[in-house]
Amino acid sequence: MTDGSNPVTIRDIDVPFWRIVTILVKWSIASIPAMIVLMLLLALAGAVVAGVLGLIGLQIPDVPTPTSDAPLSP
Repeated sequence: MTDGSNPVTIRDIDVPFWRIVTILVKWSIASIPAMIVLMLLLALAGAVVAGVLGLIGLQIPDVPTPTSDAPLSP
């Protein structure tokens, strides 16, 4: 220890339970707009990829939909 610093050891942190609950609730509420923004960015990226694939001639296959002539399964 030639630089003159003193080592510090933390042995206990006393945080009330309800304070931690409050922090976690705030984090979960704050994550909702973040997830919305993330979903919009991923949708935009998917649209760009689909557009680029469409420009080079590749098509994304359609999801088959049931026709009105087909009988419904019970």
